[in-house]
Amino acid sequence: MRIWLAALALVLLYAGYQHERPAQAGNAPQQSAAAAVGVLDNPLLQEAFEQRRSNLLVEGRGVVTRLLADDNDGSRHQRFILRVNPRQTVLVAHNIDLAPRIESLAAGDEVVFSGQYEWSSKGGVLHWTHHDPRGRHPGGWLQHRGRTYQ
Repeated sequence: MRIWLAALALVLLYAGYQHERPAQAGNAPQQSAAAAVGVLDNPLLQEAFEQRRSNLLVEGRGVVTRLLADDNDGSRHQRFILRVNPRQTVLVAHNIDLAPRIESLAAGDEVVFSGQYEWSSKGGVLHWTHHDPRGRHPGGWLQHRGRTYQ
């Protein structure tokens, strides 16, 4: 028990140090996005995850933690993991047959989003981050470095 508490104290101390450390030249954009993880909230996503809700239209922002290979089975999707609050990540499945790919996406980048949330035990999936060519579903979008992808 004492070891667990000591490890938790070290993690909290390190997180506080990272949050208050000034940006260094050459890495300010990535560091500011990574620092934003500490203030990311997205309470609707956290509630949806905890209550196992799906088919929920959501908007928010997060920080890319990992890029994944494209899903090329059926409609092609660009996939990446986005940290949306300190306790939750979501898999973003962005249809690149209907919307442009985010070419310059990298771990540490901030992404603003609008799409449909589906519950999963790993945190959830965000899809419909594009327009609906049939006009039957509300269109979603992703924003990265000032550009909108829809």
